[in-house]
Amino acid sequence: MSTPDEQVIVVDAANVIGSRPDGWWRDRAGAARRLLLKLATLQQQLPHTTIAVVLEGAARKATEGDPLDLGVLRVVLAPASGDDTITEVTAAYLVPATGLPVTVVTADRGLRARVEPLGATTTGPSWLLTQLDNF
Repeated sequence: MSTPDEQVIVVDAANVIGSRPDGWWRDRAGAARRLLLKLATLQQQLPHTTIAVVLEGAARKATEGDPLDLGVLRVVLAPASGDDTITEVTAAYLVPATGLPVTVVTADRGLRARVEPLGATTTGPSWLLTQLDNF
């Protein structure tokens, strides 16, 4: 049986990064790297929460170069479609029927329509960005 604060959060990194017009398009890998570092800090504050972040396209390079200390943050590199990978990751957490709630962070309506029937809940990037603004 899970404790009340146990949960899984699956992050659509491209959608979260793209939700703020802060110049991310000039350096997608750098923007993804900054997001990963903030998520790792959030992960430390939520020890009973599993955070899985999916990187796609140019953002995949965020894990290259200088090593990142991401603790137990799970980084998944999408081999092709980020939405396909997010759906697969979400399904993998739900299939074992652990009883843990799974929340997917995205504003992508198509992706929401894919993960909600699996049993996941969804929330928009603004919720996550509000949490991350505290770090």
